[in-house]
Amino acid sequence: MEYGQRLRGRLLSPLLAFMTNLAIRPDHLTLLSLFCGLCFAPLWYLGWGWFAVWALAIHVAFDGLDGPLARYQNVESPRGSFTDSFCDQLVVSTVVITLMTGTPPLGVIAGSIFLVAYTGVLAMAMVRNSLQVPYTWLVRPRFLLFFAIPMQLLQFPYSITTVVWASNLLLAVKLVTGFFMLRKRLDGPCE
Repeated sequence: MEYGQRLRGRLLSPLLAFMTNLAIRPDHLTLLSLFCGLCFAPLWYLGWGWFAVWALAIHVAFDGLDGPLARYQNVESPRGSFTDSFCDQLVVSTVVITLMTGTPPLGVIAGSIFLVAYTGVLAMAMVRNSLQVPYTWLVRPRFLLFFAIPMQLLQFPYSITTVVWASNLLLAVKLVTGFFMLRKRLDGPCE
């Protein structure tokens, strides 16, 4: 993960320097990312599916810049990381609830399991991070979900449902293994 962060920082350094010169802070990008992600719901309900997809794409772009900008400006903090994760969760929840309502391409059961499992894995990741217990692998399939939406709009039926059910299986495994790893860690040092 650290290698990827350093590589992204190097590749984005001209853009990060430009944003720094404009006095753009990581929190600005986080809030703009949140706003764009939340715009998905009204755009989707209005029947503007492709505009909703573009709002998610812009959300992902800004969300991918706030962390590198924080590291570039040497202002990264647990508070910023928590804020970013919280905002990401709000967007994921909004997207899933939107897809389950109105004219739903996603069933309530699949979507509800996804929301619970995704939130649980995210919570476990935050606890593990605070306890400095590294993950061997982490599943946050929001990008797969976001990619499935335009696939569904391009007439690939059941794209969203298929991705959500596959994600539910992975998230369930991660939730169970994460629970037992944390439980073991809380009993004492890992062996």
